[in-house]
Amino acid sequence: MPVSWFLLSLALGRNPVVISLERTVGPRDAARCSPGLSCQLGVGNDVLCLPGSIESAPGPVLVPTYMQTELVLRCHQETSCDLCVRVTIRLAAHGHWEEPNEKSEGAAEPELKVPRNASLQAQVVLTFHTYSTTRCVLLEVQVPAAQVLPGQAVGSLVFDCFEAALGAEVRIWAYTQPRYQKELNLTQQLPVLPWLSVAADGDNVRLVLNVSEEQHFGLLLYWSQAQGALKPWWHRNLTGPQTIILNHTDLVPCLCIQVWPLETDSVRTSTCPFKDDPRAHRNLWRAARLQLLSPRSWWLDAPCSLPAEVILCWQSPGGVPCQPLIPPLPLGNVTMNKAIEFPVLKGHPNLCVQVRSWDKVQLQECLWSDSLGPLKDDVLLVETQGPQENRSFCALEPSGCIPLPSRAATRAARLGEQLLQDLHAGHCLQLWDGDIRALWACPVDKYVHKRWALVWLACLLLAAALLLLLLLHKDRGKAAPGARAALLLYSADNAAFERLVGALASALSRIPLRVAVDLWSRREMSAQGPLAWLHARRRQTLQERGVVVLLFSPGAVALCREWLQGEPPVLEVHGPHDSFAASLSCVLPDFLQGRAPGRYVGACFDGLLAPDAVPAPFRAAPLFSLPSQLRGFLGALHGSTTARPRRLEDSVEQVACALRPVLDSCFRPPAARDGPEGGT
Repeated sequence: MPVSWFLLSLALGRNPVVISLERTVGPRDAARCSPGLSCQLGVGNDVLCLPGSIESAPGPVLVPTYMQTELVLRCHQETSCDLCVRVTIRLAAHGHWEEPNEKSEGAAEPELKVPRNASLQAQVVLTFHTYSTTRCVLLEVQVPAAQVLPGQAVGSLVFDCFEAALGAEVRIWAYTQPRYQKELNLTQQLPVLPWLSVAADGDNVRLVLNVSEEQHFGLLLYWSQAQGALKPWWHRNLTGPQTIILNHTDLVPCLCIQVWPLETDSVRTSTCPFKDDPRAHRNLWRAARLQLLSPRSWWLDAPCSLPAEVILCWQSPGGVPCQPLIPPLPLGNVTMNKAIEFPVLKGHPNLCVQVRSWDKVQLQECLWSDSLGPLKDDVLLVETQGPQENRSFCALEPSGCIPLPSRAATRAARLGEQLLQDLHAGHCLQLWDGDIRALWACPVDKYVHKRWALVWLACLLLAAALLLLLLLHKDRGKAAPGARAALLLYSADNAAFERLVGALASALSRIPLRVAVDLWSRREMSAQGPLAWLHARRRQTLQERGVVVLLFSPGAVALCREWLQGEPPVLEVHGPHDSFAASLSCVLPDFLQGRAPGRYVGACFDGLLAPDAVPAPFRAAPLFSLPSQLRGFLGALHGSTTARPRRLEDSVEQVACALRPVLDSCFRPPAARDGPEGGT
């Protein structure tokens, strides 16, 4: 593939006189050696690349002892040259030597066990390997035995030459046939085109191509796939200097750049500059999606291959961690965009897939929940086949697998006999069947209903009494049974702001809304962790067609900007209960992908933060300033269940009365707000 001298001069230096690469003419390979040696290319030149095993030398032999390379130009025309790698091998004689015959000549050099008119011969094989090609050539060399001294160099052998592309990594091995010692090897990175550079520009990335105004070239951005395949993303034919701007959210580790001059059979140079970029790895996980193809197959949709492991787990209701199953999916690197079979017989909404990387759960999806409904309150039984066809059962609980029957103080242990009866009666669903183990999902809702019938009756009576009381109050009456769920997320900037959030949550729960806020769930958050608690609450709120409320403060805005700049905050810095920092990993993709309207509402407080200070992506959902815009805020929270105008006015007044004194306290000096310190 000929390359213009202009292009090679760009790659190898602005001033060809300084670089001054030697130029060879003609397409043929050649071999030459130092004076005293004779050499030639082997018959057929190219040979099979089979080094073979090391053999003992039968006597004196020639072996390669040192290898070096040099870049030269193989030119077909005056301005059409290929970059070529010249290989130089130094040779020495090794083997068995004859000692002097007389003691008086002890200081003399030993001689060869061959006649002085004989020659030492060797067949040297050079193996040349790049990413796309492998080639082996045979060189024959001989030297008169009279010129050889034991263990000393006898001369050098030069081969012209192996053609290679700009920017390629080449590996070269040298050995003899037969092979008498370990082969020599060398790895070399050939120069790349210096006129392509990558630089950061705030949130963006600049690709700068600095060429002359007359130079025409092609530019391709592509995703490098497994087994060397590439998936094109963006291609242009350009002229002269160019600057291409990429958004930082477009970066992924396998995003590569390919550049080539618009000439016949031109060399294409590729580079993948983002493979170690932390932002690119974060973007890759944000873009990855698990998809269910059929009841028993799934795939992971992502632009790049992921160094990750996949396991199958059982997710019980209540937000407890997903428990790995026996057997898990085979561990190993995830294959992108390829259907993978589940080792299960039946699907179940509680079966989930976890993708782990660096000992961290990066993705978790309960793939059957969309088709089979929400999580079920089922117990998973593990059946084990023992000797002589004896079978034992245990129930999977958060504390482990509890043998059945058992006296343990767990729900599955208390219902152990009933569960085993249901299994033998065929009332349980078999999820997996192996050689010695099987998995069964057994429903327990009927036992829970039966055991707690009186409790449920008492709860119903209590609920009826509460409903009657609520009906007597126009501000809490008929909307209570169908009250919309609302999840409040905020950044705990300080104690005063937490009091303001608590006052808002209490007021909203009385208008009424079913409010969830981390202030009221600290024990549950400590047990589960902020991310797990937030993930469960957010999923429940959205499944119930509720709304997620983002309360923006200066601290919340700072956290949002950190995420938008590609630097997720460390949770420990913002406190173990800061659900807002944990929520951004779930909330931000909804805003960036246009899923926020109808599901999210934003709010800030008069005097504490101006609405314009909220980052632009988060203004995709309705944003209100409180209490001045309470009417619109409450209307957005109620959604399709908006109350009558009179009741809405009452709700506005109630919430405003609850907020004003707390909001006023946020603007008082610390001494006035907290009271004077004790004195004498």
